[in-house]
Amino acid sequence: MRHVGQNDKFRASSRSLVVRCSVAALGAAAVLTGCSDAGSSGSAPAGQGGPAKAPDAASARLAEQRRMVAAARKWRLDQVPLTAPAPPKVKPRITARAGFEVDHQEDENLPPVFTTVPTDKKIVFLTIDDGAEKDPRFLQMMRELKVPYTAFLSNYLVKDDYGYFRKMQAYGNTVNNHTLTHPYLPGLSYEQQRQEICGMQDIMEKQYGKRPEVLRPPYGDYNQDTLRAAKSCGIKYAPIWNEEVFVDHWEYREDDKRLRKGDIVLTHFRGTDEWDGTMVDDMRRFLNKVTREGYAVARLEDYL
Repeated sequence: MRHVGQNDKFRASSRSLVVRCSVAALGAAAVLTGCSDAGSSGSAPAGQGGPAKAPDAASARLAEQRRMVAAARKWRLDQVPLTAPAPPKVKPRITARAGFEVDHQEDENLPPVFTTVPTDKKIVFLTIDDGAEKDPRFLQMMRELKVPYTAFLSNYLVKDDYGYFRKMQAYGNTVNNHTLTHPYLPGLSYEQQRQEICGMQDIMEKQYGKRPEVLRPPYGDYNQDTLRAAKSCGIKYAPIWNEEVFVDHWEYREDDKRLRKGDIVLTHFRGTDEWDGTMVDDMRRFLNKVTREGYAVARLEDYL
């Protein structure tokens, strides 16, 4: 049986100009003078008419710009993260990446394994694996910066605090399946793989109210039985990643070592016990790079 393996180190409607301005140069005055919307200069003089609600809308936009600038400064980012475009009305067709297929991939309609989502938008997708570290400052940071992400959870690491990830879910992020015990799936029988995947589906439904349609196989390793078992458990997609970010460096699947439109980026729930830094430090590295290169972070499930 063909097995596909990955090299996972497993260490455990337009954008406002304000988002392109350096945080160091931004502040309330900068927002007003150089980094604000052209239409946010204030309300019209008395007696000149205009839509009654326009000044309120402009004020709200300006207040949100100021809030984002303050949040970026608070978390010591180089720039305010870019805002992703609206999700597509017609979802892209997701297929297995070339070379990542298994036997009978198409005729059995098995969940595709992919590293990049087809899109012409300059966006990437942030995914975070396993659930070992439960840093409340990470939740606060991502909520304040409005950065979406997808978590892939393994029960043996999250069962001590399901509530942490329930809070994450309440903030608008998605939790998905990463198996019960994070095993090397191709080394297990079909029934053992099915138990790992379906068992986690049961827990996800009980704890988070829904059986996920998305699975990430541990280490990015899988075979035909993995995808057959996953399908039988209700899984439709098996995304892995094209880049991985650590607290002190990036790693790339492609030889040219650059981001591409629609790339899936992996990181892990890790802290100072395993990394030379926190999840906040890790996210700072991630956000500074993608923003500097002109990418916004979109929600993966909006494209599936």
